Amino acid sequence: MPDFKNPFRPGAGHTPPYLAGRKKETNAFHHLLDQEVILENMVLTGLRGVGKTVLLETFKPLAIDNGWLWVGTDLSESSSVNEDNIALRICTDISIVTSGLVVHRDQIPHAGFNVENDVVETKLNFEYLTSIYNNTPGLALDKLKTVLETVWSHIGSIDGVRGIAFAYDEAQNLSDQAQKDQFPLSLLLDTFQSLQRKGLPLMLVLTGLPTLFPKLVESRTFSERMFHVVFLTGLNPEESKEAILKPIEDASCPMKLNKTSVDTIVEMSGGYPYFIQFICREVYDAFMQKIDRGDDTSVPVAEIEQKLDTDFFAGRWSRVTDRQRELLRVVAELTNCDDEFTVQEISEISRKMLEKPFGSSHVNQMLSKLSDQGLVFKNRHGKYSFAVPLLGSFIRRQPDL
Repeated sequence: MPDFKNPFRPGAGHTPPYLAGRKKETNAFHHLLDQEVILENMVLTGLRGVGKTVLLETFKPLAIDNGWLWVGTDLSESSSVNEDNIALRICTDISIVTSGLVVHRDQIPHAGFNVENDVVETKLNFEYLTSIYNNTPGLALDKLKTVLETVWSHIGSIDGVRGIAFAYDEAQNLSDQAQKDQFPLSLLLDTFQSLQRKGLPLMLVLTGLPTLFPKLVESRTFSERMFHVVFLTGLNPEESKEAILKPIEDASCPMKLNKTSVDTIVEMSGGYPYFIQFICREVYDAFMQKIDRGDDTSVPVAEIEQKLDTDFFAGRWSRVTDRQRELLRVVAELTNCDDEFTVQEISEISRKMLEKPFGSSHVNQMLSKLSDQGLVFKNRHGKYSFAVPLLGSFIRRQPDL
């Protein structure tokens, strides 16, 4: 039998062997690409492990096939240090697709006779773009707008180019720094909103954790009208089964999964693409060893949960204080812990579970700190959710304090 390698690839942003579901989200992106005047940009958000980065990568070829140039990268926290940093980030990214464009040619004559003049080309590269930025008078907003207007004045005349998509992952890292009088997030929003009003087809595609959109609205209230928000959730059962079975349908794959095994993986994963990849990779390796020994095959649930706890959850859990753990244990006992919960619900159930229950003000303070640690987030309606998928199940598996 030909050597068939384990096809499953858990990892941060790793493209799975088969991308299941996401048709609705892809159709929404197609709709945005069809805009002649940019009225909506996209925010792609959801918990870690839900497949935001992977989906963003699938958008890139769709945009290119539809006549859009695609630029962007991950946004690091250093991009938020000041306004010049985010402008430098944009100049760097756009220069990758513009550096081959000639802005103008200069002929430098030789002193002697019968010698052809030298031709010096000025290209739309990083040095040229940053020189525009640095030499434009006014605020950072004026400088960045001039750079992008210059870029489009050259690119817009190219046959077949409909626009430029600026795609930034981990965009929740971008924030204003009011204490330092620096507003890089506001600069980004103001720049694109202004240029889009002028009719320039420059579109933002931002990907990040659920804290992203509230942060955008807090910075600029017009963000509510500027963005179409797509909140990714787990795959439904049928899509999850496709993600599990499609990669092993190859005739040379030695592993076959029965309905019981597939249903077990679906339940364990909660439909989250990262967990499907993680669990399926472990199942594949375990089944291969059992097949070699002639043993019966079944999903080793306890062993996989233990490894998942160690590899994915333990690092986050180790940074939580004992009192914070006590609060999270209370939350994990709520029937709606995997959806949304309120301060009042936590306070009420803590009175039934604990000798020292939590008051509402104390819950608020602790949830704020847990939000800073990336374990919970607050939505715009004042309710909270776990920021890490399946965190409630992990907490219930932990021994008592």
